[in-house]
Amino acid sequence: MNTADLGLPVDVPSTALFTDQYELTMLRAALEAGTAERRSVFEVFTRRLPNGRRYGVVGGTGRVLDAVENFRFDAGVLDFLRERGIVGEETLEWLAGYRFSGDIWGYPEGEVYFPGSPIMRVEGTFAECVLLETVILSILNHDSAIAAAASRMSSAAGDRPLIEMGARRTHELAAVAASRAAYVGGFATTSDLAAGFRYGIPTVGTSAHAFTLLHDSERDAFQAQVNTLGRDTTLLVDTYDVAEAVRTAVEVAGTGLGAVRIDSGDLLLVAHRVRQQLDELGATDTKIIVTSDLDEYAIASLAAAPVDAYGVGTQLVTGSGHPTSSMVYKLVARAESAGPDAPLVPVAKKSSGGKTSVGGRKWAARRLDSYGVAEAEVIGTGPVPADLADRQLLVELVKGGEVVAREPLDAARDRHTAARAGLPMSATQLSRGEPVIPTEYAHGASGS
Repeated sequence: MNTADLGLPVDVPSTALFTDQYELTMLRAALEAGTAERRSVFEVFTRRLPNGRRYGVVGGTGRVLDAVENFRFDAGVLDFLRERGIVGEETLEWLAGYRFSGDIWGYPEGEVYFPGSPIMRVEGTFAECVLLETVILSILNHDSAIAAAASRMSSAAGDRPLIEMGARRTHELAAVAASRAAYVGGFATTSDLAAGFRYGIPTVGTSAHAFTLLHDSERDAFQAQVNTLGRDTTLLVDTYDVAEAVRTAVEVAGTGLGAVRIDSGDLLLVAHRVRQQLDELGATDTKIIVTSDLDEYAIASLAAAPVDAYGVGTQLVTGSGHPTSSMVYKLVARAESAGPDAPLVPVAKKSSGGKTSVGGRKWAARRLDSYGVAEAEVIGTGPVPADLADRQLLVELVKGGEVVAREPLDAARDRHTAARAGLPMSATQLSRGEPVIPTEYAHGASGS
């Protein structure tokens, strides 16, 4: 079953109003000025990575493709714009027939990126491209931030699986997107059923402290859970006294108990004590799952602990301190006129305070050293050097308005694993530092 085709309640019927008002006022003015149909190139990039991060992770590309397809101005939306006086009738008539008919290229989902990387390139008329700015940025900024946090956490966790469990810490629809991005970044499962339903991500979940408190005794709670879910379930053992709970859990479920979960206290100390106790009771195969406000640093600190899996919520869905990727969407080239063959002219913002941009339609490639490890992100305009021709990063996502690059979520997940493995080893260090490879610019003579 392809759940993406079901029109599920976690989707929206139209993404047309996921935009800022000035997109429409620019459109209105461009239509009146006769410049709306000029061929244009917009690019998504970030000027810097979040402080201390060594690489970024592209997340949300698949959701962008869905959003572009659903960017439609139906009667209700048009009536809203008319009643508010946001645009005039000429613009409303144009919007009624809106369908993106241009091309989109971008780094494939799961790929890593660096400052200046042209993460996505949107080409078409100014009118059809400018409207997509906000919805593209809102998706990429959010999902890439979550994917980057997930990547750092999965790197710190090593071979131990990670459970995404942050739905209650964010907006209900953001939670679904966060689960998806976390899966791309290396998480194994989610507690969010909407994410499992929408994207096919494996789901897990057993019980909370409320279930234990409901019963007259901890033993009664454990017995009820085992009776229903079987001996391989996970029992939460920190409601009252951990040592007593572990003893009771094994008495109820036997040595075949699947796992115990610890959600409070000194996790390093408690995990060692619980492992020793489980082994002494004969439950040598019972796993230990830890939760409780974990982030990548806490996960790394538990590397030597006898922990089998981690559950992460708040820190993951808030980007572990960096909830946005600070990506921008800038016009980098536009035609001299509305003629179909008019040449492209590079354009760029010149500003103080570091908010400059580099003009021209760009390509990107990753140069490798003699060991096959990435050593530079090379960005340029014009012809691609022969030695980088087979290392180009952008792929075609939309051609003539039609999506051409949809893929299973597991493909993005696997791509990220490979991309991260191709970086220098210092990329996965949690200590603060500069981007793990530099960005180099190889400017060509043409922006077309």
